[in-house]
Amino acid sequence: MDLVEVLPNLHLLQFEVGQAYLWSDPDALTLIDTGPAGSAPAIAAAVRSLGRRPAEIQRIILTHGHNDHTGGAAEAAAWGEAQVLAGQADAPVIRGELPAPPPVLTEWERELASTIPLPPPTEPVPVDCELVDGDTVEFGDGAQVFAVPGHTDGSIALYLPGPRVLFTGDTIANVGGHTMLGVFNTDRERAAKSLHLQSRLDSDIACFGHGEPIVGGAAERLRRIVG
Repeated sequence: MDLVEVLPNLHLLQFEVGQAYLWSDPDALTLIDTGPAGSAPAIAAAVRSLGRRPAEIQRIILTHGHNDHTGGAAEAAAWGEAQVLAGQADAPVIRGELPAPPPVLTEWERELASTIPLPPPTEPVPVDCELVDGDTVEFGDGAQVFAVPGHTDGSIALYLPGPRVLFTGDTIANVGGHTMLGVFNTDRERAAKSLHLQSRLDSDIACFGHGEPIVGGAAERLRRIVG
């Protein structure tokens, strides 16, 4: 796993497949996504390398219910008293009550899918708080929750107005400098509408479920790709 500083209080945790983000407030840590199963020890090591304790993670926010984002959640939630938060429609998937709906693949996505190893199965984890559009989560002086369905029904984005940071989950990707609609969507049309919604936010930094963060001018980049 690679640990990359995005801001002094924001770090990218980059796994072989997928990634997570750690936001540091003086009195608590917030983990956004948790990588695939088996990622928790690397997350704990990253936290310690920053001079903090894993038990300081107060909340674990899952942007959606796919295995490459939820895999470390159950183990990380046991380190202290962290709450697990997720979009309402994906909460039953994360709890193991329902299977994740399969994506509707385009032809090129089928070819891409054949080259990507499937993440290992994820241990179900209780969801303490089911998030809906318009909610606020208390980190970074208040994170706004946006429902961004299309990749999954319950996908959420998080926006911090103060530092102008956007967390998109898998609704948008930025791979090799190419910013694009995320792939493997259950409903591509709804996903495109969710991309348009996020492009209207006044973001300076955008953090994606796959690919490098955009640091500086994120809103302008997103608006260019929606036309």
